[in-house]
Amino acid sequence: MAALDIQNVKKTFGSVDVLKGIDLSIKDGEFLILVGPSGCGKSTLMNAIAGLEEVTSGDICIGGGAVTHLPPKDRDIAMVFQSYALYPSMSVRDNISFALEIRKVPKAERIAEVERVADLLQISHLLDRKPSQLSGGQRQRVAMGRALARQPKIYLFDEPLSNLDAKLRVEMRTEIKKLHQRLKTTIVYVTHDQIEAMTLADRIAVMKDGIVQQFGTPQEIYDNPANMFVAGFMGSPSMNFLRCELTCGDGRYAVRATTGTGREYALPLVHADAALQAWVGREVVLGIRPELITHVIPHKADADSVARFTARVEVAEPTGPDTLVLVELNGQEVDCRVEPREQRPVGTDMEFMVDMSKAVLFDPETEQRLL
Repeated sequence: MAALDIQNVKKTFGSVDVLKGIDLSIKDGEFLILVGPSGCGKSTLMNAIAGLEEVTSGDICIGGGAVTHLPPKDRDIAMVFQSYALYPSMSVRDNISFALEIRKVPKAERIAEVERVADLLQISHLLDRKPSQLSGGQRQRVAMGRALARQPKIYLFDEPLSNLDAKLRVEMRTEIKKLHQRLKTTIVYVTHDQIEAMTLADRIAVMKDGIVQQFGTPQEIYDNPANMFVAGFMGSPSMNFLRCELTCGDGRYAVRATTGTGREYALPLVHADAALQAWVGREVVLGIRPELITHVIPHKADADSVARFTARVEVAEPTGPDTLVLVELNGQEVDCRVEPREQRPVGTDMEFMVDMSKAVLFDPETEQRLL
């Protein structure tokens, strides 16, 4: 295990800047996830850490030692690929032990290590099978086992679950989480799935256009997004963005919201301060998570940060534990989460409460955070 430091790493392909000065530092034993849409540079950064891509400039250090210009074999890393990359003619046992054999590890040690890893991943009963005889989840376990057998300083996972079906992806996500908790290994994990990022990571680097938009814990990024891209990318359903006018009366800031039926409401901004004065009377973008807009809960409805409004139910989407209700505010669609038994029929009015304690504001032009 080892810490990883990435310092001002840039990568250019011809005239295209793919990585534009990446700075990240993760501690020994941390689980870092690189997340972002396709083309954001996360896989290029992963390949740079692995040594599969030569960086244009910047430094990469593993365990305090510079590895920027070292070949992959000298970096002491192990990588788990999306495609599993198993040898089809070899048994599971031979696939796991192959890298150890190449490194001239004595046979007795190889056997012991394969048994240790197989037991850890609960694939001991599969050791004599070929990859073609395994399910997708079993193949991914074997690919992980091959990496674990090497006991490197850092493990790199490149979208390892994207080929699995939804149920198996959830199961494997849990297994990877358990594995990290048991081994306390340093892991860098690439995904475009923000649910994977939220559930697995100690810290997340959200990337877009070759730039780290925000680096922090899952909860920090969810509750305090740096900009509208991060706010909209993290969370399912994503954060509601509502263009509205900022007002101020008696030193209290609020935003105006008008329902599809013409009712107007003031939603209080309880954490606003004088820094917002220049925006009074101007358009801002209110960011509010769907779970903060719900049916009226009597013991919460009188809090200073809570406002009520009545709107027509446009669409209802049951999910089991709750129902997503779509309403119209300021001519825009807004998602709300309500308990199933509280939902009103589509086309009828329903009273909602919105908790503004975690509301955020953005500049509509730059999309950067204001509040």
